[in-house]
Amino acid sequence: MPQAVLLDISGVLHEDAVPLPGAVEAVQRLQASDMALRFVTNTSRKTAATVYAELLEMGFAVERQQIFTAPGAVKGYLQQHRLRPYLLIHDNLIPEFEELDRHDPNAVVVCDAERRFDYAHLDDAFQLLQDGAPLLAVGTNRYFRRQGRLHLDAGPFVKALEYAADTRAIILGKPAGDFFRAVLEDVGVEAADALMVGDDAEADVAAAMAAGLQGCLVKSGKYREGDENRAPGARAATSLAELVATLS
Repeated sequence: MPQAVLLDISGVLHEDAVPLPGAVEAVQRLQASDMALRFVTNTSRKTAATVYAELLEMGFAVERQQIFTAPGAVKGYLQQHRLRPYLLIHDNLIPEFEELDRHDPNAVVVCDAERRFDYAHLDDAFQLLQDGAPLLAVGTNRYFRRQGRLHLDAGPFVKALEYAADTRAIILGKPAGDFFRAVLEDVGVEAADALMVGDDAEADVAAAMAAGLQGCLVKSGKYREGDENRAPGARAATSLAELVATLS
């Protein structure tokens, strides 16, 4: 029995803001158990405050301090290193970074920028990278699921900038081990006593297992048949509800 459970959000708790069957009740059971619970996400089209508000509206029993977002980790890194970011991000996420100095940027931040992933913005980022600015990214996720289809995530654009500028991105969300370790430090448990639950076999599950956590792949969200092969040794469950039933 794990002492802590880390849940990815989109694809595990809900799809397109509709709770997955049994997910609300599953979270209630976890909150009522002796296991610590944290919600971890690379979602970068929404601020942490928006993620929290939407989960409450969907009926999930969640506390604000239980939510860890990749953009929040990026912001913390910028503040710690006193960097001024060039933000290649979605317009909805700009409030997350409003308090930071963005004059004369000396760092490039890449999240899921949607339509801002055009030549002009990518080339502006490339120019800064050529001058030595570090490349900070939420993750290397290939795609996400929305309205029944898979869509490009930030990962392919991060890889393009790495290739063009001959640099290596500092990944501050999943699948970075430091992201998982930061959550575990907050919880106060060892990696081996924590279970990461996600629908992304690589960025959620395999990455968590590489950091020493247990992993469970749920067959919802972006899951595709055969994804188990991308996370050897992980548990598998058809849904969060099924998994929680086995933990109770």
